Parts: sequence; C-alpha cells; structure tokens
Amino acid sequence: MSDIRSLGYLRVQTQDVARWRELAVDGLGMAVGSGPEEGGLYLRVDERQARLAVLPGDVDKVQAVGWEVRDQFGLQAVREKVEKAGIEVREFTLEEADYRAFERGITFTDPSGTAVEVFFGPVLDHSPVVTPHGGRFVTGAAGFGHVVLPTPLFQETYDFYTEVLGFLPRGAIRLGGPGAPGPARRVRFLGVNERHHSLAICPAPPTEVPGMVHLMMEVDTLDAVGQALDRVNKLGFSLSSTLGRHTNDKMVSFYVRAPGGWDLEFGTEGMIVDESHFTAEEITADSYWGHDWSGSEPLAAFTPKA
Repeated sequence: MSDIRSLGYLRVQTQDVARWRELAVDGLGMAVGSGPEEGGLYLRVDERQARLAVLPGDVDKVQAVGWEVRDQFGLQAVREKVEKAGIEVREFTLEEADYRAFERGITFTDPSGTAVEVFFGPVLDHSPVVTPHGGRFVTGAAGFGHVVLPTPLFQETYDFYTEVLGFLPRGAIRLGGPGAPGPARRVRFLGVNERHHSLAICPAPPTEVPGMVHLMMEVDTLDAVGQALDRVNKLGFSLSSTLGRHTNDKMVSFYVRAPGGWDLEFGTEGMIVDESHFTAEEITADSYWGHDWSGSEPLAAFTPKA
C-alpha cells in the first residue's frame, strides 16, 4: 500500500477568480475558507483551511496537486523512493509550509510535468463549516476527491505513480472502445484508500502549462447533487455532461465547465473499495446511464479540454 493516504488539496491559477467563486460557492456550495494570498479564493468543505485554492494569474494552470501522508515517517519514505527513482526532491521551508497550512512537506515534478506536493500535519480550522446551501461533502479518510491528469508521457507517468509512489491500479477504460484500431490507449484509475480512485491519468498531447481533465468532489446525498445542478444551470455555466452513473466507481454525477477549460465533477454514492477482495477491471462504457456529452467525442470526460 502507498505511504500516500489521500488527495489533500489542489491549487490552481486562473484568470477569472470571480467566476470561479460563482461556480464553486454559489453553484456547488463550497464554503469560503482562509489563505495567505490576497485576491485568492480558498474553498473549504471540512476542517481543512482550504481543500481547493484558486489563485489569480495570467494563465490558467494547475500549480500543484497535494497528497497527504500519515506523518514524518511516511514523508521520509516517499522522499527516499522518489530520490531513488532519480527525481529531485525539495523540502519546503517553514515559511512555505506555513503558506500551505501544514507542518512539513516536500515537492517534486512527476514525469508529465505536474508539480506534486506531499505533506503531513495539516493545520485544521475547527470553526463550523458553513456551506451556503447546507451541503455536506464526503472527505475524511477518502480525502478531498479525485483528480484526472493529462500526460504526454503516459507509461512513464503510470509507472511513477504505481511503482514509485505505490498507487494501486483500480482498473482502466480503453480509448475508442474495445475494438479500437492500433495499439491500446487507456485511461487508468489509481487508488490509495477506500475511494475507488483518487487519481486517473489520461494520454494527452504535450502542453506548455500543467493542466487537468477534471476534479471530482463528492457530497452525501443525491438531492444535494440535483440542487447543485439546478443552481449551475441558473448561473449560466456550461454543462459538459448531464447527470449519470459511472460504471467503475458507481458515482452519480454531472460535469460542469470551470474557467480555464477544465471540468468539475460533482457527485454522490461513490463506491467504497474493500482492498482485500478488489480486482482491477477494464470497463467498456463509462456510464450505466446518463452522462450525455452533447455530441462531444466518446469518453470526453477523460480527454483534455482545449
């Protein structure tokens, strides 16, 4: 099992913080948290000060994906494995750790160019989590949710997360379907806890800045999902996908387009994996029903957005 326990946080940069606030707070019902950067939007769903940081900038990009370990021993184990793989690791200064609201952490770049931050000892905010629409988010041991990352170096990235960081393969889907011509290209799903997948990686062409395909957040009821769907429609956000249920993690969700061209998946009823009995499988359809991508290419949920 991986020393990494969960997806801790995501930090993104955007040209439109105000529109992000409309989507995340007014639409999806995240609470406004706290953070150090003036003009930044810090979004809270539990006792963490911020699970999602949206910071102003000239371009839209993913600044870092934060992964949590249990303690200093877990952090050291990850550092040793990454350095043994020939990747440079830098430890955060005390000031940098304070900026990110944790005790200690390290950073390195994965083979696809995404900045990875591994940490322990998150600083908690024990004040009530007052979400604007009363929604309750599913985090805890399962972490923040899951993130799907594009990579032009698919095999190298897959090997890094599985063989170096110890993520567990939780299945795949073949791009183009089972009968697609040529060498098989797959989206692969990777887990570190009871959530079906905390990370998925998707073959993609090279880009100048790190991006993502989508970020998934989970709430505790179907009503909360439906109410959020109504709100984002009224706010004029573009739905990338209608409501549907996925075949692999059983999540009932919809996808909404965020500033920057990425998607946010908002869902409920995600499966709990019993690792003692789980086997990785290849799905042949991404959904049992719904998830209509409105004429976009098949598996649009797993392909990078322009």
